[in-house]
Amino acid sequence: MNKPNLIPCFLLAAGRGERMRPLTDELPKPLLTIRKKSLLAWHLEALSAAGIKELVINHAWLGNKIEEALGDGSQFDLNISYSPEVSALETAGGIRKALSLLNPSDYFLVINGDVFSPNLPIDQLLERATCMRGMPDQPLAHLLMVPNPAQHPEGDFYLKDSQVFNESLDGAEKLTFSGIGLYHRDLFKDLELDVASKLAPLLREAMAKNRVSGEKYAGPWHDVGTPQRLQELNAANE
Repeated sequence: MNKPNLIPCFLLAAGRGERMRPLTDELPKPLLTIRKKSLLAWHLEALSAAGIKELVINHAWLGNKIEEALGDGSQFDLNISYSPEVSALETAGGIRKALSLLNPSDYFLVINGDVFSPNLPIDQLLERATCMRGMPDQPLAHLLMVPNPAQHPEGDFYLKDSQVFNESLDGAEKLTFSGIGLYHRDLFKDLELDVASKLAPLLREAMAKNRVSGEKYAGPWHDVGTPQRLQELNAANE
């Protein structure tokens, strides 16, 4: 039985993965494996377990290999559509291009294809989307924030009382954006189609209007950004 709060999901998989070379010279970064399972497969299994059915994946570099590996998603009990990009459109540009495939009524879930978060709280995020719909001034985004990792000690944004800010406030904690978030389609309504656009400026603009909420996630999360980190994750899980 489908859950009433299900929303479409978008996986970002168009990056070149320069820092992962030479591993990514022949393979897209999201197809690199941990415990003999690709980073994308970890996400797909978690999404399927949460009841998600509709999924869009963008790709650019070696995108044909992603389509060959995942097909139509039936092996995961998912319906996967693809949003190919001739050259990567950055995060916001990729989302804008995929909106017609996602066709969200309002909110949709976006996950970076190159993060490893095996216990991702998808059910909790789906419930959050339902709560956001009932707010008088609906947030345009809800970000999953994580403690600052060693490779990114300065963090990204400030979190205080479930609100995300670009500037420091008394009692606010500076955290790192996990690459996992809920977005309202209206956040991207002014973007031109097929033009590379970064996500951070859109988020900062929405933060200035107090329309970005967030939560701190203390569960396992790793940005698989270098061959060394990939090797360490595999060694830790042997």
